[in-house]
Amino acid sequence: MNDAHFRIFYHCDIFTADDARPYADCMILKDGVIQWVGPRREMPPVEGEAVDLKGRRVIPGFVDAHMHPVMLADFRKQITAMPPEICSIEDLVQAIRNRRAVQQPGQWIEGWGYDEHSFAEQRPLTRYDLDRGCSDAPVSILRTCAHIRCVNSMALRLAGIDRNTPDPQGGEIERDETGEPTGVLKENARNLIAPLLPVLDEEAQVDNLVELGKVLSAQGVTAVCDMGTLDGKDCFPIYEKAAAKGFRQQAGLYYMWDFFSQAPGFVWDGARAQRDRQIFTAGLKLISDGSVSGRTAWMDAPYEGSEEAYGISVCDDRLLDSAVSFCKAHGCQLSLHAMGTRAIARMVDRVCGETPWTPAGIPYVRIEHATKPSRDSVEKAAAKGIPFVTQPVFLYAESKSYVDNLGPERTRQCYPIRQWRKAGVPVAFSTDAPATFWATPSDPIPGLKLAVTRRAYDGTDCGLDEAVDMETAIRLYTREAAAAAGFPRRGVLAPGYFGDFLVLSGDILTADPETLEQIRVEETYINGDRVYQRAEAAQK
Repeated sequence: MNDAHFRIFYHCDIFTADDARPYADCMILKDGVIQWVGPRREMPPVEGEAVDLKGRRVIPGFVDAHMHPVMLADFRKQITAMPPEICSIEDLVQAIRNRRAVQQPGQWIEGWGYDEHSFAEQRPLTRYDLDRGCSDAPVSILRTCAHIRCVNSMALRLAGIDRNTPDPQGGEIERDETGEPTGVLKENARNLIAPLLPVLDEEAQVDNLVELGKVLSAQGVTAVCDMGTLDGKDCFPIYEKAAAKGFRQQAGLYYMWDFFSQAPGFVWDGARAQRDRQIFTAGLKLISDGSVSGRTAWMDAPYEGSEEAYGISVCDDRLLDSAVSFCKAHGCQLSLHAMGTRAIARMVDRVCGETPWTPAGIPYVRIEHATKPSRDSVEKAAAKGIPFVTQPVFLYAESKSYVDNLGPERTRQCYPIRQWRKAGVPVAFSTDAPATFWATPSDPIPGLKLAVTRRAYDGTDCGLDEAVDMETAIRLYTREAAAAAGFPRRGVLAPGYFGDFLVLSGDILTADPETLEQIRVEETYINGDRVYQRAEAAQK
């Protein structure tokens, strides 16, 4: 048959992530959908455009099942408070001075990504450090985990925060030995600043997101979940406008229930929730605790150096129950942020008594991060098919924070991926970008490297017996991530699936894991269209 709509991709090594036929060297697409995959010698008699992929490795496009694209797109315009740009508090102070030099008095200075464990000074950031950078304008620097914010003295004054301000429910205003706020606002306390922060106009956010979409394409990311912002804005219109201007990834959006549970006029739009759309609403997101690196994840044992610090339980029962009720009423997915052992147990115990309420093929609940669950929580999640959507890049990039806060042995016990899979828990990979301490937080390669080596970037042992092979790691970043998020017909290169795939510069399946950074995405296809081609590859 001769049909101009057929495209035949051949002369390549395809890893399909499909158990029925994991390997092939030829693939036929029509109108962006895969029609056939297999050995070229068995190709059906179809004629169309033939594309020679020149013997390169092909894998499915990465599905980042947990990130914050709108936040990341906007943050890229702020001070990036992490290596290689900033390696010390003094570097950050100077960066603030530099930013103030090109701004007006009173104009907010914002930054993101700091981790006190990685500062050369090896101490926490405080308002007084930020004051040295700028005292005549408010300054806010978000920690890498996005659960903690450090602000300067002017920002505290604008927010009316002083020694007499009580801690909000589920949050902490850190104070020094005299009772004065240090400028560090943890968990829900960070939201005390949110109403004062400048808001980008929608056109700027749309343009930022389009720009980020190009970065994601270059990294091989073909579908994303947006797990919400810190200001409670409905980002659906931003995505729709960005898609009209060239944003190509499919995106499932989650509403942060902390904000939207009280939002006047908020209703669930069933038309937006249709998953055959490029942009769709997927469900609600609820935060139950904090982060390990920020010592706010709710653990079952105290953090190193303390007998009382177990972390923070953020949401109350009323908010949790209302989220469950809303999702049941609308048949949408519930995403539960839970890092610490106690937080995971609380969330899993609450939802395991429910009858699944989502359509077939879409998990009714997903647990985000799942740093250190108990055996009981693992068994319950497995029995109910509740996926753990986790981020191997955390250990890769933040091992020092984990070792400092949990100790070496507990660090090695974090994110036991092999144990989870053996127990039958669905597992998906993601980055949580920008909430991780890495200069290119949305890049899948560091997470893949940790998954197959269980060594951090500095060589720290992160539990070597929990390493998985590369084929498994890719499946968790493609097929399983799509399944956890409920992306229809993505993550696998098989008939009936969309033609989302990557052409790589090297064979990621056989490469030395220590050299994974040398493998580049040379071409990215979404729905059969090439949306990215590396300049060097175009010249071959």
